[in-house]
Amino acid sequence: MPRDAWDPRALPDLAGRSYLVTGSNAGLGFFSCEQLARAGAHVVMTGRNPNRLTAARIALERRLADAARPVSVETLLLDSSNLGSIRAAAATVRGRKKKLDGLLLNAGIVHPPRHREMTPDRNEIVFATNVLGHFALAGELLIALAAARGRMVWVGSMSTTLWPYDPVDPQLEAGYEPWRAYVQSKVATTALAYEADRRLRAARVPVASVAVHPGYSRRGRTPRIRGVNEPSRLNRFVSNLQAPISQSKEHGAWALVRALVDPAIEGGEYWGPALVAHGKPRRQSSAKITRDREVAARLWQACEDATRMRWPLEKASRAGRR
Repeated sequence: MPRDAWDPRALPDLAGRSYLVTGSNAGLGFFSCEQLARAGAHVVMTGRNPNRLTAARIALERRLADAARPVSVETLLLDSSNLGSIRAAAATVRGRKKKLDGLLLNAGIVHPPRHREMTPDRNEIVFATNVLGHFALAGELLIALAAARGRMVWVGSMSTTLWPYDPVDPQLEAGYEPWRAYVQSKVATTALAYEADRRLRAARVPVASVAVHPGYSRRGRTPRIRGVNEPSRLNRFVSNLQAPISQSKEHGAWALVRALVDPAIEGGEYWGPALVAHGKPRRQSSAKITRDREVAARLWQACEDATRMRWPLEKASRAGRR
């Protein structure tokens, strides 16, 4: 399919494919799940709050009542800030022995706490949630992805082009600033996507690693869904004022889903809305710092040290050849 012919409202048939999405109970994750399930894929919705996750699944199934294809959705508890939760969820996925065609690493803290907070694993909470948990999850599920010759998609942010912080202190031990915590976590996410692709290629693992950003997606411009998206009147008002430079979470998910399922996309690419803040997805170029191999190698080592996770590249390579 020519890239300019991609229609986010009419995805190709995904019957027989299986995808896991982190942070599925709201926002980009919820709408990514909806779009994948509507196209016929089996979707594993994950989240850390069981009540919100159940509400999201019910809402999704209600919205897909008119779907042309059978809807196949399941839920799985997963807290991306907690390494124990990551390992438990990954073990559950592996134990079900179903193939895994794609992993959408979407969960994250968008509004960091005012003061530095630590997880039970003694990691700074924004870096743990947005980066470390996904690094560990991708490693835990790498063999399953390789067996399906699948794809992992890392969700970055357009903020990295505006404030290209170098994460020399990724856990902000020397001084915490909320905005810096968020932006440099997204620098790390994008840099790791590229580093993962380089390492996967070098080890001959048939898994593509792709980076993506959703533009400026606001819940105030997103359909109201009970238990999933319930913006205040003030949020609606402010979001509508920003209509020329923003879009809904539903449309923000377009880039994420395309990065996950478009067969024409290759590992190491970066995708986002055509008009940067909004629009249909197209291939883009990320901030220079995210493409710095030295920065990426440093971050990779930091992630290995913090998670005590070494990706099983050799085993994944063998799994991909079976």
